[in-house]
Amino acid sequence: MCSHIVAEECFLDIFIDERLDGETVLAVIKNTLPISYAHLKHLKFMERGILVNGDHATVRRVLCKGDILSLATEDTAEGEECGRVTPNGNLSLFISYEDGDCVIPSKPSDMPTHPSHGHIDDTVANALAFMANSRGEPFVFRPVNRLDRNTSGLLIIAKNRISAGILSKAMTEGRIHKVYIALLDGELPQSEGYIDTYMRRTAESIIVRENCKEGEGGDRALTKYRVLLTKNGYSAVAASPITGRTHQLRVHFSGLGAPILGDDMYGEESIHIGRQALHSALLSFPRVSDGERTVALSPLPEDMKRAAVELFGEDFDEQSLYGGCRELLESLN
Repeated sequence: MCSHIVAEECFLDIFIDERLDGETVLAVIKNTLPISYAHLKHLKFMERGILVNGDHATVRRVLCKGDILSLATEDTAEGEECGRVTPNGNLSLFISYEDGDCVIPSKPSDMPTHPSHGHIDDTVANALAFMANSRGEPFVFRPVNRLDRNTSGLLIIAKNRISAGILSKAMTEGRIHKVYIALLDGELPQSEGYIDTYMRRTAESIIVRENCKEGEGGDRALTKYRVLLTKNGYSAVAASPITGRTHQLRVHFSGLGAPILGDDMYGEESIHIGRQALHSALLSFPRVSDGERTVALSPLPEDMKRAAVELFGEDFDEQSLYGGCRELLESLN
């Protein structure tokens, strides 16, 4: 599949090969894409929603080898969610990667991901809405993953309903990999390995999580990690949450007696940094257009750099840390 721009309209193309020869448009769409009935209905009633070789086609059309089935991906400005997002051009947001199907911003630690009570216009969604608005593009906020407010780093945001379905399916199937850099208040028993537990909410809170044993009401939580630097009782690690449980890395490292530096929920406040020292540094995903493995990178934010220098002195080298992160990422692919 490939995605391209034609006559100012966005399409996702499906090239019909011998495997799809003789199938109807409906069968190809349903068997190829994670698409909802409502979205399919929307495409059917769009003037140029479904095309075969550039011409309008119904879902009953029988396809032949060599045909190109094109589905409109351009978003509309409809929807309750879109109406809640106010464009804000006063927000600074670094874009690590962007194509016609997704955008990958690097979220600052003090910026929420999406609007909520008390945060109506200061979120990642507001910044991206402004970017789209300045280009004359409709905007619907479609996050594929999320980060805790005080965690910094990479988010993947789909630009349309089709790419949202494809990327969300890739996330569910474990084909999107994230590697975090964490500074720990402590040392780990092994230089690399897996943390494999079950995790549940605590009885006292709907927010706080805890490790538990299998059969005690939790879901399995698996993390792969590699220690990058250790000095004076502190550590820098690369970590990838294989599963995506809430607060997974924070709970896992705290459970090993080395909580993330500055994490006042699972550890304690730190004089070195004013939030949990956790940064989503690398994100690997299959590109929607052709499935090619693509890697986005977010540099270490200034507050974590300062903390790392204070903890490790001249032993700290950002390039070496990211080299270790890349090695961990390659072991996941």
